[in-house]
Amino acid sequence: MISEQQAPLKSGFGAKSEPSEVLDGIDLSGKTAIVTGGYSGIGLETTRALSGVGARVIVPARRISTAKAQLAGIIEDVDIFEMDLADLKSVDQFVRKFLESDADLDILINNAAVMACPQMLTKEGWDLQFAVNHIGHFMLTKGLLPKLTRSDQARVISLSSTGHKLSGIRWEDVHFEKSYDKWKSYGQSKTAASLLAVELDKRMRSDGIQAFSAHPGGIFTPLQRHLEKEEMIALGWLNEDGELSERAAANFKSTTQGASTTLWCATSPMLDGVSGVYCENCDVAERQQEGPTARFEGVNDWAVDSDEAAKLWEFTEATVADAKSI
Repeated sequence: MISEQQAPLKSGFGAKSEPSEVLDGIDLSGKTAIVTGGYSGIGLETTRALSGVGARVIVPARRISTAKAQLAGIIEDVDIFEMDLADLKSVDQFVRKFLESDADLDILINNAAVMACPQMLTKEGWDLQFAVNHIGHFMLTKGLLPKLTRSDQARVISLSSTGHKLSGIRWEDVHFEKSYDKWKSYGQSKTAASLLAVELDKRMRSDGIQAFSAHPGGIFTPLQRHLEKEEMIALGWLNEDGELSERAAANFKSTTQGASTTLWCATSPMLDGVSGVYCENCDVAERQQEGPTARFEGVNDWAVDSDEAAKLWEFTEATVADAKSI
């Protein structure tokens, strides 16, 4: 089943809206936000923007020294803690420490990700992209629910992507044990990110938690670190000289613009009473339409299907439980 709320609200913003526009009039003084990967790319701009309107921002990071270097002297009132989304114990340790702290939690932004990397497995044998982009964030989100339920109207934002159109959940081979395709792996993980928001919203709406998934748009960030120059030329992102192509220059967003949909989902009063939906360009996305832009606009039904979302939640719970029992 697809929510009837999966339809544009005519927000007045668009693809190139800046954080300063979507946060105009927003005051997050006294609020606390967690932003995974909040020290690089659009995560850094998300952290910067939230801090700029008064929020205390906590950044869990696998690379503590890198995070400190990136954030030093740029953003005030940011706390950095160690956490590796590919490591169950690391996520559990972060959750435990946070639950034991005096901090509240009003906004959780599951931003960190890996994209189109060579085949890599976690120690449990899980596909790395699925493990980092989905399982780690699932554990983090579920573990932090006690803090989120204490907040007044908490919001959880799960970073998806138009890459979700590359693959639904591959129930017959989630971890690519038969054959690996880096783009289908990424696509599956981004479908999972959207489905996490759908099921979380269903389970927690009555407790005051709203959940959204957000497609930030096409942006050049360190997320592309696993792609060779030749592949980005073939994709039309770069020209033969290795510079941004005309098409990409026209359609790609700046890093700040890439943070805007996340920030809109996290703060907009327009979304009061609307949740569990996939958003893009600072608005709720349309369900996929036919046509030349269908690959890059709108959301596929498989990424917002409530039956798929419930199935994925149960699958992930069982996967984590099995790993912890070993």
